Amino acid sequence: MTLKIYGIAASRALRPLWVAEEMGLTYEHIAQRYQEGATHRSEFLALNPNGHIPVIDDDGIIVWESMACALYLARRFGADRPDSIAPHTHREEAEVLRWTFWSVTELEKDALTVLMHRLAMPAEQRKPELADAAEKRLAAPLRVLEQHLQTHTWIAGERFTVADVTVASVANWVRPAAALVASLPRTQAWLQACLARPAYVRAKAMGT
Repeated sequence: MTLKIYGIAASRALRPLWVAEEMGLTYEHIAQRYQEGATHRSEFLALNPNGHIPVIDDDGIIVWESMACALYLARRFGADRPDSIAPHTHREEAEVLRWTFWSVTELEKDALTVLMHRLAMPAEQRKPELADAAEKRLAAPLRVLEQHLQTHTWIAGERFTVADVTVASVANWVRPAAALVASLPRTQAWLQACLARPAYVRAKAMGT
C-alpha cells in the first residue's frame, strides 16, 4: 500500500502534508502544480473532478478538500496511537471538529484576502481597500480565538493536535496584517509555536 498526497506546500495541500509529517507517515508526495494546469488534465480530474489540490489516495480511498484530508489522515493513521495528533477523547474530537469548521467559515475567506492583497499578489494588482475591509471583519473572530487561548495552551487542550494544524494553516494567512496580529498576543505566540514545529518546516519545503 502506498499513501499518495497530491499538491504543493504553497497551497492548501500544506494541511495534509503537515499532518503526514507530524505523524511520521510514509507517503508518496506528488507535487501537482496547479499553476501549470496540471489539475485540469484528465488523469487528475479522474481523482478530483473539481480540479483542485490537495487530493489523497489511500490505497484507492480518495479524499479531497484540504481540511477533510487533514482530519482523515489524523483519524486513519493515529486513532490508536497515544503519541499521535489525532483526537483521543470525545472532548478532543469535539474541539477538533468545531475549531476546524470555524476556521473555514469564520476566517478563511478574509484571511486569504489579506494574504493576497497585502503580500502575495504583485504590488500593482493589490487592492488595499479589500485588505482593510477583511481585517476589520477578522477582528471579531480572532478575538474569539484570543479568548480561547487564555485558558488553553493548544486549540484542543494541553497538547498539540490536528486542530492546531487546521486552524494555524488559516490563521497564518493573517500575518501580513501586522497591527491586527500585534493586538492578539496569545494568538501570535500560539501561531509562532505551531510554525516552529519541525514537521511544519519540512512540509513547507515541499514545493511552490
